[in-house]
Amino acid sequence: MPAAGPQRTIRSFVLRQGRITRGQRAAFTKLMPRYGLNPAHGPFDFISVFGRAVRRTLEIGFGNGEALVALARAHPEEDFLGIEVHRPGIGRLLLALDTKKLTNVRVVCADAVEVLQRCVPDASLDAVLLFFPDPWPKKRHHKRRLVQAEFIALLAQKLKSGGRLQLATDWPDYAAHMLAVLNSSRVFSNCTTDGGYTPRPPTKFERRGLALGHPVCDLEFVRR
Repeated sequence: MPAAGPQRTIRSFVLRQGRITRGQRAAFTKLMPRYGLNPAHGPFDFISVFGRAVRRTLEIGFGNGEALVALARAHPEEDFLGIEVHRPGIGRLLLALDTKKLTNVRVVCADAVEVLQRCVPDASLDAVLLFFPDPWPKKRHHKRRLVQAEFIALLAQKLKSGGRLQLATDWPDYAAHMLAVLNSSRVFSNCTTDGGYTPRPPTKFERRGLALGHPVCDLEFVRR
């Protein structure tokens, strides 16, 4: 039976699909049977899916998939699962996986909360990545923010003991909210000694954001 979890009532995303190219659209037909996992088929058996039992990372909301492709290429000894709802980004990732002949990535086109609840076995993930989720900046929309206490409890259920949760946002108010929620959790420990954000050198993209007054805040927590 699928693991129990919080019931989904408010979605943290709005489908703003944008323009999908002919190649991206064709990728769904041609490549999703190879790289895609269908949540309608029930709980995922990752060992059967990937054919091995190795370190496993989930990225939630991978956008166009650049980070996921880079990780998969850098760590062929590990397996990766990406969840996204925006079809142009999924199509772009599928094309990149095919071009680079990567076999250690699988893709799900669905709401991440529902996939976690119904399809991801407990204690099956070594790491979860959540980079730049929608900040829902207006106060009346804060209830739509993905990082809430119930969602963090769900992630803890799916992570192995000692598993890592890494987050990033360039919205200071959301960063403070993330930090407060996670520091209040009984099952996650902040990887910093002062209980704050995780320092690291900014990427080229992030340096452009800093120049525009959009500092990036990174958080890293470990599953107790």
